[in-house]
Amino acid sequence: MSYKAPGFSSATPYLCIEGAAAALAFYKQAFGAVETHMDTTGDGQIRHAEFRIGDSMFMLSDYKPEFTFLASTQQNRAPGISIFLYVPDADAVFQSALAAGATQVMPMEDKPYGRTGGVQDPFGILWWPTTHPR
Repeated sequence: MSYKAPGFSSATPYLCIEGAAAALAFYKQAFGAVETHMDTTGDGQIRHAEFRIGDSMFMLSDYKPEFTFLASTQQNRAPGISIFLYVPDADAVFQSALAAGATQVMPMEDKPYGRTGGVQDPFGILWWPTTHPR
């Protein structure tokens, strides 16, 4: 018997975003995300969604003010979360994210750990598309 849900690793980022449906659409366009589960409220907000980018799973929900223990990504000017995203072509993913509406925070460059750059999505999360130098 497995202690994890099928397809998940031991740790899974859970994103709380104001406008979660728009965020999911952005992740599909920018990073090729694939929606795997969607549960909405009567007014169309995302109660809980799951999506995959490459071989990594993510969970997502709309911000709920009644959950006082959890702020949305937009409520922090400089988010405390960033996602390091290994991809086959970091330059292409970086450009795709910019075309989808992300803002550059660090230009693409070669580092000892790979080709990388930083973007902030319209929902406040930092993403670091990186291709490891094999």
